[in-house]
Amino acid sequence: MIAKLSGKIIEKKPTEIIIDVNGVGYQVFISFNTFEDIPELNENTEIFTYLSVRENSLTLFGFSTISEKNLFERLISVSGVGPKLAQSILSGIQTNELIDAIASGDKSRLVAIPGVGRKTAERLVIELKDKMDSVETETEHVHEGAALIKNDAVNALIALGYNKKTAELTVRKILDLQPDISLEELIKTSLGNLTK
Repeated sequence: MIAKLSGKIIEKKPTEIIIDVNGVGYQVFISFNTFEDIPELNENTEIFTYLSVRENSLTLFGFSTISEKNLFERLISVSGVGPKLAQSILSGIQTNELIDAIASGDKSRLVAIPGVGRKTAERLVIELKDKMDSVETETEHVHEGAALIKNDAVNALIALGYNKKTAELTVRKILDLQPDISLEELIKTSLGNLTK
């Protein structure tokens, strides 16, 4: 299973990117939310991935945060929801809004997402409603821990000459993995990732 890729973005479109990892180009399908989070062409990035194995194809789906990947994996556990539809759902709504809509049983909000019909919306609510608490808790925990030190770390990286988008992306990825990291360690780890 390919769980994460680190490399240079050599092609970037709203629904897919190609990452060069040590001379091998990996095509990775992404949501619009991930597209907005990742750096520009020819910049290095780290992306969490899910490898979809079908009879005649291997397809990589990528996510800028671990919480989006976790949500994707819950979506594809629903009968009738494949990886492409799950990616489309994540493109059509913000992650926290999707969690709220499923947890509250708001089918009309789900049907408003392109590609989601009434039956799919009902299945999402029935099969995932009770599982949204754990996703919400994971996401909230990351955001609470992140909010305290994220800005300081980003500002420190900007002061060192990195652009804001790259700094924010790097800091957010580290906080997704280590929400309780100290500010000093966060800056040190960020610099380590940026100079790779």
